[in-house]
Parts: sequence; structure tokens; C-alpha cells
Amino acid sequence: MSALSSVPSPVAGAQDPSLAEPRPAVLIINCGSSSVKFALIGTRRETLILSGLAERLGSPEAQMSWKSGDEKKSKALPDADLVTALHEMLGILPGNIQVVAVGHRVVHGAEAFSHSVRIDADVLAGIERCNDLAPLHNPANLAGIRAAKKVFPATPQVAVFDTAFHSTLPKRAYLYAVPYDWYTTDGVRRYGFHGTSHRYVSSEAARRIGKPLDQLGLITAHLGNGCSASAVEGGRSVDTTMGITPLEGLVMGTRSGDVDPSLHEFMAAKRGWNLERIMKALNRESGLLGLSGVSNDMRTLVEAATAGNERAQLAIDVFAYRLARSISALTAGLSHLDAIIFTGGIGEHSKYVRARTAEHLQVLGVELDAALNDRNGEPGTGRISRAGTRLCLVVPTNEELMIARETLSVIQS
Repeated sequence: MSALSSVPSPVAGAQDPSLAEPRPAVLIINCGSSSVKFALIGTRRETLILSGLAERLGSPEAQMSWKSGDEKKSKALPDADLVTALHEMLGILPGNIQVVAVGHRVVHGAEAFSHSVRIDADVLAGIERCNDLAPLHNPANLAGIRAAKKVFPATPQVAVFDTAFHSTLPKRAYLYAVPYDWYTTDGVRRYGFHGTSHRYVSSEAARRIGKPLDQLGLITAHLGNGCSASAVEGGRSVDTTMGITPLEGLVMGTRSGDVDPSLHEFMAAKRGWNLERIMKALNRESGLLGLSGVSNDMRTLVEAATAGNERAQLAIDVFAYRLARSISALTAGLSHLDAIIFTGGIGEHSKYVRARTAEHLQVLGVELDAALNDRNGEPGTGRISRAGTRLCLVVPTNEELMIARETLSVIQS
């Protein structure tokens, strides 16, 4: 039985007797610098009750949109801040919902947080100490936590860290070959990200394969605008492609992924750019967008490539080759390989990218079944590989559900 299905339903607060039986739920909050994504997941059957996004906060164009079942709605929130947006969100919750806990996605926990934790003053201070490792994300995550505590002052709040799943990496996998005191003094090491997704799809893949997770060796590839791959053995991350920041590793939508570290010095000399300008280029102007000159959206690139755009085709080819190379490299961390898992927007929906990647993985025995790949996987299993070859699966990720499970596990313990 999952933590979600076992959570007790009573929660403080009087109930309107005219309402249906109270439905306990976990509220998931993922806060950005000017936006907040939210989801409400019922605890009894792990059902998504409501999901939405408040965006452009702090501006006259601020608005909130949400979906419940097949119903979609939106509302203008001119100049709304985070607290106002959360209060508005509270107003759209079904009347019989009891929020038993709030789970917050937090990007960087460094070495201070190797698992999800209930939020208190010490945890807030610890997250703040990680701000220099994720200056675009952690301050926003903290703002979301503080706003939620104002709106839900008596409700348990839990931080679920992107980096926590990768806290099991061995030193040989996470250390850079730089002066050792950079690590001991400044925390310079590989941390990895997308941990919630990698953890969820590993567990779901084990269920679909029909073997205990602790017996499996997996490569999981989370492919969206941000991309990372991980080696997972026995349910534990043993290697991953992202590093001290999410810039390292695979080619992404607008991020370069791996480059020669001397590129910074080279571009400074060639163009007179300072470090800030170079980092902007590597984070926001590179990847699929930089190579293609067309878009960072894989769907647009596939359409353009099909129509004969050579640079769009080049961007896809580089993306797929670099992904295949990383998958091959990650096998060094495993004692055996049972399956390769594709997830995320590109991983789940781009048959073309999966096929191009598989072409470079023949040495691992990868052969895709064209019909299954075209359908984004065999119903029930997600298999896209030919029978008798290296097992490859498409497994849709569900980070919100994983955060909800983690949140309830923490408050119950």
C-alpha cells in the first residue's frame, strides 16, 4: 500500500455538513521566479484532482489558469504576488477538499539534504545556504515555501529535493578532477538533477517489468527542455549526467550541455564577452535552439527537418548522438543493464528522437520495434524494443505524484 492510500483523512477545521465526505489531498507547489505551478493529488487513490499555473506574477499581465478533469479555466490577477496567487488558488479548491500537507519542489539541496524533510526554521536556513549553487531556483523555491506557510499556517510542509535521489552517487562518480579543497571548502562536485523524475520512472519501470527494483540495473533518460540521464542500480542513482548545475551533460533545449571548459576563455578573447554574457549564451542561446537557429522545441525541429531544413536535422542528430554516447557511458556505473527508459516530453512523445538514438546503441543490443515506437510504446508495458533485444521502455513521468508520495511519507514518519 502506498503512503498516499494510507494517510488518515481527518484534518483540523470544521466541515460544512452540506458538503460531501471530506477528501484528503496533498498540495504540490513548484515555484519559479515569477510563476507557481500547483497540483492537488487525492491521497486515497492517488488521483489528480486539479492542476494549474499562476504566471507573470508581479506584473499587470499576471494570471492563473487551471484544469480539473476536462474543465479548463483562467482568471486575470493583475499585479498579484505569490501570497495573493496562493490565496486565489485556495479559493478554487473543491469545497470538500482537506489539504493534509503541502509538498514543495526544491531544486538544490547540496549535501545537506539527502532525502525529503519536513520544513522548519533550520531547513529553511539550510535551503538558503544552497542559494549560491542554484541562484535562479532556490530563492524562488524559498519564496514559495514562505508564501505557502502564510496561506496554510497549520498545515505540514515538506521539501522534496531534485538533488536528493543522486545523493547515493559514489565519490568516483561525483568528484571533479580539480583541487580537492574546491570540494571540501566550496562544495564543487556533481550533484545531478531531475531526481524526482528518475526515481519515479525507475520504480514504475520495475512494476512494468515485473521484477523487484532492488534487482534491476536501469538507464533512465529524462528528455524535455532540460535533459539528463542516470544510471540506477538497485533503486539507487549511481551516476548521472548533470553536474554542479543543470548545464552539464546532454544537449538540451537552450543549454549547451558538455563543452570544453576553456571555451569561456576562448570566447572572451574572441568576442570580448564577460563571464555573464558567456553563461547567458550557454544557458539560453545554445542547445537545440543554438544549433538549429529555428527553435528549442523538438516538435518544431522534427517538422522543419522533415521539410528539408538542414540545421534542424543537424540539431536533432547532435542531440540523439550525445544522448546515445551518454547512455553508453553510464553503463560503466552498472553491474548489469536490464532496460533503458525514455521519459519527459521528448522521451515520451518523439518516436523520431528515440529511433535516431537507438541507431547509435547497437553495441548495447538495442533494436526498436518500429510499430511499437510509432505508438510510443506497447500498451501496459511501454515496450518499444524488439522481442529478444535490449529492453527499451517509454514510461511517462509523474513528478507531482512522486512529490506527493514523498510528502506523505515524511509527515507520517
